[in-house]
Amino acid sequence: MSRISVRGFAVASATAVTTVGAVVGVASGSTPAADDNNFEATAADTTLLADIPAGQQAQVQTASLTQQADAQASAADAAAKKSAEESARIQAAKDAESKKQAAEDKLEKERQAKEDAERASRSAVRSASAFATQSSYTVAEVQAMARQMIPGDQYQCFSNIVNHESSWNYRATNASSGAYGLVQALPGSKMASAGADWQTNPATQIKWGLNYMDSRYGSPCGAWSFWQANSWY
Repeated sequence: MSRISVRGFAVASATAVTTVGAVVGVASGSTPAADDNNFEATAADTTLLADIPAGQQAQVQTASLTQQADAQASAADAAAKKSAEESARIQAAKDAESKKQAAEDKLEKERQAKEDAERASRSAVRSASAFATQSSYTVAEVQAMARQMIPGDQYQCFSNIVNHESSWNYRATNASSGAYGLVQALPGSKMASAGADWQTNPATQIKWGLNYMDSRYGSPCGAWSFWQANSWY
C-alpha cells in the first residue's frame, strides 16, 4: 500500500507538530536535534500520513481542512464586502443624478411659471384707447392708468423714471430743452406716433413711453437701470 503525503496540511498547534516530528524521528532511527530551528517546518513538509500514528492523523487532517475553510470564508467575505461597496457606490451615483435632475426640473418649472405669469400680465394690460378721454387727470388717476397699461413686474421701474422726469405731471414741460409729458419725450411731438392727443392724454404718453423703453432698453426696468447710472435715459 502506498503512503499518502501530508504536504500542504497545516498543523493546528505546536503540540501536534512536536508529536509528528517525534514520530518521524523514531521511524528513521535518529533523534531530533533540540536546537534545530527548522525542525517543525521540515517535519510539516516531509512527514507522510502513514508515518503518523492513527490517533494523530485525524487531527492533522482536521487542522488542514479547517484552515482551508477559514481561508475560503475569508475570501468570500472580502468578495461580498467589495460587491456591497460597489453596489453602494453605484446607488449613491444614481441618487445624486436623480437629485440633480429633480433640481433642474424644479428650476425649469419655476422659469416656465414665471414666463407664463409675465405673458399673462402682458396680455391683461389695457391699451390706451380703453380709457375714456377726460378734460384733466389727477396724479392718482394717471398712476391708475399706468398700472393697468404696464406689466406688473415693470410698473415700479416705470414709476421711478416718471417720478424723476415729471412727478407724474402729464403736462410737464422743460423750458430749456422742450421735453414734454410724463416721460419727458424730446421733442414732445415724438409721442404723436402713439396718438394725436399726446399733449392732453396721459394714456397716449404712457403708451409711447412704454414702447420707447421696451425698444431701446428691453423693458422699463432696463431703462431704469440706465437712468440710475446716467441720470437720463
